[in-house]
Amino acid sequence: MVWLTLVLGLAILLTAGDLMVRGAVNLALRLGIPALIVSLTIVAFGTSAPELIISVQSVLEDAPGLALGNAVGSNTANVLLVLGVPALVSRLHTSGYDTRKSYVAMIGASVMFIALCTIGPLTWGHGLVLLVLLGMIIADQARAAIVHRRETDPEALEGADPSLDGWKIAVFIILGLIGLPLGADLFVDSAVDIARQFGISESAIGLSLVALGTSMPELATTVMAAIRRQADVALGNVIGSNIFNLLAIIGVATLVGPIPVADSFLRFDLWVMLGASLLMLPFVFKPKWDLTRRFGVILTALYIAYMITVVGQG
Repeated sequence: MVWLTLVLGLAILLTAGDLMVRGAVNLALRLGIPALIVSLTIVAFGTSAPELIISVQSVLEDAPGLALGNAVGSNTANVLLVLGVPALVSRLHTSGYDTRKSYVAMIGASVMFIALCTIGPLTWGHGLVLLVLLGMIIADQARAAIVHRRETDPEALEGADPSLDGWKIAVFIILGLIGLPLGADLFVDSAVDIARQFGISESAIGLSLVALGTSMPELATTVMAAIRRQADVALGNVIGSNIFNLLAIIGVATLVGPIPVADSFLRFDLWVMLGASLLMLPFVFKPKWDLTRRFGVILTALYIAYMITVVGQG
C-alpha cells in the first residue's frame, strides 16, 4: 500500500506542478508581464515546484535528509540519466549551443554549495547566501537575454495558450495550489515509511527513489525530444535545472528549518555530483563534441553503478 501511495503522491505532484505552470504563465501574460521575464522566472520556478515542495515538506516533517538527498541526487540524475538515456536514442548536437557561461555558473554554484555543506548543518544563513547567488545568476541571465535575444513568442512558452479562458486559468492555479502540498505530503510520508521498513536511511531514499522520481518528467521530455530529433538544447536545460536545485530548493528549505549534512554526503555523494557535472565540460567547451550513443552508454552505466552504491550503503 505504501508504494501505491508513493506513486499516487508523485502523480499528484507532477500534475499539480504542470497545472500551476500553465495557470501562472497565462495569468502573467494576461497581466502584461513580458514573455521573456515569464520564461526566466515563472516557467523555471514552476517546473521545479514538485522538488521544492518535497524538500520543504521533508524539513517540516523532520526528514531533512530527504531534502538534501533530493537536490544532490537530482543533479546527479540530470547529468548521468537525463543526458545519458536520450543519447542512447539519438545523437544530441550539444556543440551547436553556447552554454559556457551558464555552465561556469553551475560549477561555481556546486563548489559554493559543497563549501557550505562542509561547515554545516545548513541553516537560514546558508540559505540566504544560496538565494542571493541565485538572484545574481538570474539577473545576469536576464540582462544577457534582453541584449542578445528577441522577445520570446508567448506560444513558445511551456503552458502558454493565448486563447485560454480566464476561469480555466483560475482553476489551474487553484488545483496546483491544492495538489502540490497534498502530493508532497503523500510522497514524503511514503518515502520515509519505505526507508524505515527496509532499514535504509532517509538520505539514501532521497538520493535514489525521490531524486529519480522527480527527474522523471525531465527524462521523459528529453527522450521524446530525442526521438523527434529535437533534443539539442538538453544540455542547457540540465544546467539550468541543476543551478535551481542547489540554490533555490535548498535555499528555501533552510528557511523552514536546518538541514544536517550526513558524513556520507561529505565523503561521497557531493563529490559524485560535482564529478558528474565536470563530465559535461568537453560537451560545453569543445566545438565538435556531441553526445553520441557511446557517451550515452557510459553516462547511463555510471548512474546505474551510483544507484547500486547508494542503496548498498543506505
